[in-house]
Amino acid sequence: MKRLINTLLIGFIAVSSALGQNQYEILPDNSEGKLFKGVLSREILEKDSLFYNKWYAANFKAYSPNADAVAGLKKHSDSLQIIAFMGTWCEDSHFIIPKLFSLLDAAGYSKDKISLIGTDRDKKTLGYLSESMGVTNVPTILVMKKGKEVGRVVEYGKYGMFDKELAEIVNSIDITSH
Repeated sequence: MKRLINTLLIGFIAVSSALGQNQYEILPDNSEGKLFKGVLSREILEKDSLFYNKWYAANFKAYSPNADAVAGLKKHSDSLQIIAFMGTWCEDSHFIIPKLFSLLDAAGYSKDKISLIGTDRDKKTLGYLSESMGVTNVPTILVMKKGKEVGRVVEYGKYGMFDKELAEIVNSIDITSH
Protein backbone atom coordinates (compact mmCIF):
# COMPACT_ATOMS: atom_id res chain seq x y z
CA MET A 1 0.00 0.00 0.00
CA LYS A 2 2.82 2.40 0.89
CA ARG A 3 4.49 1.71 -2.47
CA LEU A 4 1.21 2.50 -4.27
CA ILE A 5 0.89 5.79 -2.39
CA ASN A 6 4.52 6.68 -3.14
CA THR A 7 4.05 5.80 -6.81
CA LEU A 8 0.93 7.97 -7.02
CA LEU A 9 2.72 10.86 -5.30
CA ILE A 10 5.70 10.54 -7.63
CA GLY A 11 3.31 10.49 -10.58
CA PHE A 12 1.56 13.64 -9.35
CA ILE A 13 4.87 15.43 -8.85
CA ALA A 14 6.23 14.28 -12.23
CA VAL A 15 3.10 15.36 -14.11
CA SER A 16 3.11 18.76 -12.38
CA SER A 17 6.78 19.23 -13.21
CA ALA A 18 6.49 17.98 -16.78
CA LEU A 19 3.59 20.28 -17.52
CA GLY A 20 5.51 23.19 -16.04
CA GLN A 21 2.72 23.84 -13.60
CA ASN A 22 3.56 25.07 -10.18
CA GLN A 23 1.06 24.19 -7.53
CA TYR A 24 1.99 26.27 -4.55
CA GLU A 25 0.80 28.97 -2.24
CA ILE A 26 2.64 31.99 -0.92
CA LEU A 27 2.30 32.54 2.80
CA PRO A 28 3.44 35.46 4.96
CA ASP A 29 6.56 34.80 7.01
CA ASN A 30 7.84 37.07 9.78
CA SER A 31 11.56 36.64 9.17
CA GLU A 32 11.72 36.08 5.39
CA GLY A 33 8.69 38.14 4.36
CA LYS A 34 7.07 35.19 2.59
CA LEU A 35 7.42 31.48 2.10
CA PHE A 36 6.42 29.19 -0.74
CA LYS A 37 4.60 25.95 0.04
CA GLY A 38 3.89 23.26 -2.58
CA VAL A 39 5.28 22.12 -5.93
CA LEU A 40 7.83 24.74 -7.00
CA SER A 41 10.42 25.13 -9.72
CA ARG A 42 13.94 26.38 -10.01
CA GLU A 43 12.63 29.30 -12.05
CA ILE A 44 10.53 30.53 -9.12
CA LEU A 45 13.66 30.82 -6.98
CA GLU A 46 15.60 32.49 -9.78
CA LYS A 47 12.88 34.97 -10.72
CA ASP A 48 11.91 36.04 -7.21
CA SER A 49 14.31 38.88 -6.39
CA LEU A 50 13.91 38.36 -2.63
CA PHE A 51 15.27 34.83 -2.89
CA TYR A 52 17.64 35.29 -5.82
CA ASN A 53 19.44 38.35 -4.51
CA LYS A 54 19.45 37.32 -0.86
CA TRP A 55 20.77 33.76 -1.13
CA TYR A 56 20.25 31.87 -4.40
CA ALA A 57 22.72 33.60 -6.75
CA ALA A 58 25.66 33.69 -4.34
CA ASN A 59 25.34 30.04 -3.32
CA PHE A 60 24.84 28.89 -6.92
CA LYS A 61 27.96 30.70 -8.15
CA ALA A 62 30.18 29.84 -5.19
CA TYR A 63 29.95 26.09 -5.71
CA SER A 64 32.27 23.70 -7.49
CA PRO A 65 30.33 20.48 -8.22
CA ASN A 66 31.53 17.19 -6.75
CA ALA A 67 33.06 15.18 -9.61
CA ASP A 68 31.84 11.80 -8.29
CA ALA A 69 28.27 13.10 -8.00
CA VAL A 70 28.43 14.57 -11.52
CA ALA A 71 29.67 11.27 -12.95
CA GLY A 72 27.01 9.23 -11.13
CA LEU A 73 24.20 11.55 -12.16
CA LYS A 74 25.37 11.43 -15.79
CA LYS A 75 25.53 7.63 -15.71
CA HIS A 76 22.00 7.32 -14.29
CA SER A 77 20.39 10.38 -15.89
CA ASP A 78 17.76 8.33 -17.72
CA SER A 79 16.69 6.21 -14.77
CA LEU A 80 16.60 8.49 -11.71
CA GLN A 81 14.18 11.12 -10.45
CA ILE A 82 15.26 13.63 -7.79
CA ILE A 83 12.72 15.07 -5.35
CA ALA A 84 14.04 17.88 -3.18
CA PHE A 85 12.06 19.17 -0.22
CA MET A 86 13.12 22.62 0.94
CA GLY A 87 12.03 25.63 2.92
CA THR A 88 12.32 29.05 1.31
CA TRP A 89 12.66 30.20 4.94
CA CYS A 90 15.43 27.67 5.82
CA GLU A 91 19.12 28.66 5.90
CA ASP A 92 20.25 25.09 5.15
CA SER A 93 17.98 25.07 2.08
CA HIS A 94 19.37 28.47 1.06
CA PHE A 95 22.85 26.98 1.12
CA ILE A 96 22.19 23.55 -0.44
CA ILE A 97 19.42 23.92 -3.03
CA PRO A 98 21.27 26.38 -5.33
CA LYS A 99 24.31 24.09 -5.14
CA LEU A 100 22.12 21.11 -6.01
CA PHE A 101 20.97 22.90 -9.16
CA SER A 102 24.58 23.77 -10.02
CA LEU A 103 25.50 20.10 -9.59
CA LEU A 104 22.60 18.97 -11.77
CA ASP A 105 23.59 21.51 -14.45
CA ALA A 106 27.16 20.18 -14.45
CA ALA A 107 25.79 16.65 -14.94
CA GLY A 108 23.52 17.77 -17.80
CA TYR A 109 20.58 16.48 -15.75
CA SER A 110 17.17 17.11 -17.29
CA LYS A 111 15.01 19.64 -15.45
CA ASP A 112 12.10 17.25 -16.01
CA LYS A 113 13.79 14.75 -13.70
CA ILE A 114 13.83 17.00 -10.62
CA SER A 115 10.90 18.05 -8.50
CA LEU A 116 11.18 20.80 -5.93
CA ILE A 117 8.74 20.87 -3.03
CA GLY A 118 8.44 23.84 -0.66
CA THR A 119 7.45 23.30 2.96
CA ASP A 120 6.25 25.60 5.68
CA ARG A 121 8.12 25.96 8.97
CA ASP A 122 6.41 22.82 10.31
CA LYS A 123 7.81 20.88 7.29
CA LYS A 124 4.29 20.48 5.90
CA THR A 125 3.35 20.94 2.27
CA LEU A 126 0.29 20.83 0.09
CA GLY A 127 -1.23 17.39 -0.44
CA TYR A 128 0.63 15.87 2.52
CA LEU A 129 3.66 15.16 0.33
CA SER A 130 6.24 15.64 3.08
CA GLU A 131 4.31 13.48 5.55
CA SER A 132 3.79 10.65 3.07
CA MET A 133 7.49 10.64 2.15
CA GLY A 134 8.67 10.78 5.78
CA VAL A 135 10.35 14.17 5.45
CA THR A 136 11.08 15.70 8.86
CA ASN A 137 13.99 18.04 8.02
CA VAL A 138 14.76 20.31 5.09
CA PRO A 139 16.38 20.16 2.77
CA THR A 140 15.82 16.48 2.08
CA ILE A 141 16.89 15.18 -1.32
CA LEU A 142 15.24 11.91 -2.35
CA VAL A 143 16.75 9.77 -5.11
CA MET A 144 14.04 7.72 -6.80
CA LYS A 145 14.22 4.92 -9.35
CA LYS A 146 11.02 3.59 -10.92
CA GLY A 147 8.92 5.15 -8.19
CA LYS A 148 10.96 3.65 -5.37
CA GLU A 149 13.29 5.56 -3.09
CA VAL A 150 16.88 4.33 -3.41
CA GLY A 151 18.41 6.88 -1.05
CA ARG A 152 18.07 10.27 0.57
CA VAL A 153 20.29 13.04 1.81
CA VAL A 154 18.96 14.93 4.81
CA GLU A 155 20.30 18.45 5.25
CA TYR A 156 24.11 18.35 4.88
CA GLY A 157 24.26 14.56 4.98
CA LYS A 158 26.27 12.27 7.19
CA TYR A 159 29.59 13.83 6.10
CA GLY A 160 28.52 17.45 6.30
CA MET A 161 28.66 17.57 2.49
CA PHE A 162 25.37 16.79 0.77
CA ASP A 163 27.07 16.15 -2.58
CA LYS A 164 29.45 13.50 -1.21
CA GLU A 165 26.52 11.49 0.18
CA LEU A 166 24.53 12.04 -3.03
CA ALA A 167 27.52 10.70 -5.00
CA GLU A 168 27.59 7.58 -2.82
CA ILE A 169 23.88 6.97 -3.39
CA VAL A 170 23.87 7.38 -7.16
CA ASN A 171 27.14 5.52 -7.66
CA SER A 172 25.91 2.53 -5.63
CA ILE A 173 22.93 1.94 -7.92
CA ASP A 174 23.24 -1.11 -10.14
CA ILE A 175 22.85 0.20 -13.70
CA THR A 176 21.61 -3.18 -14.93
CA SER A 177 18.74 -3.50 -12.41
CA HIS A 178 15.29 -2.91 -13.78
